[in-house]
Amino acid sequence: MRLNSAIKDNKQFVTINTEKVYDWIVTETDFDLTLVNEPLPAGLDFGDFDPDEVTVEVDSAAVEPFEILSREERTFVVGDTEMELHVINLRKNLIATLSFPTAVGIEELEIPFSRNEQIVLYAPEDTAIDVMFTEIDSFLATLDVDPGDTAVGPTFDAVINVRICQSIQSTYPVTLEVLALYSQPRELLPVQPCPPPTRPPQNPDIFPPTNG
Repeated sequence: MRLNSAIKDNKQFVTINTEKVYDWIVTETDFDLTLVNEPLPAGLDFGDFDPDEVTVEVDSAAVEPFEILSREERTFVVGDTEMELHVINLRKNLIATLSFPTAVGIEELEIPFSRNEQIVLYAPEDTAIDVMFTEIDSFLATLDVDPGDTAVGPTFDAVINVRICQSIQSTYPVTLEVLALYSQPRELLPVQPCPPPTRPPQNPDIFPPTNG
């Protein structure tokens, strides 16, 4: 049995709790979000803004940005090898924030929405599935405003293009024993000295230096 206190070549065996990555993929998804008869922000009327100046920003939801709906084990053939992998059904929870510039400021409208996705991952039962959105890009493809009437307030139709880059891992906690050298703090950097005084340059052709 190897003890944690054993030292070899100025190194020590250290036990670390960490996560083992069972599988890891980076994927990209691109889709359109279509909005129909969406009310304008409260108090905003048709003519209070220029539709060409409206912008959108899509981000992941602050609470529960993704959900794992289910996982199903299936047999796949990768190259010439038959292996058991898992079909993961996941839901991404997102928020589209539309900004309407007006003469007195910017009015914002937040629209939560979700998108379901299916991926293939090696993720046996009890492994955790972690989704990290590495980049989310979006833009307004179309925006049409309906001024409404006395019975119906102003609304708009829009198509928002969304592109998401995501990193997805299946992980499980493990305990590792490694031979390591404990890290030491770096040396302090010296404080920069005061610069020497400067003098304006002379022109020896106009005012030559005096000899003696």
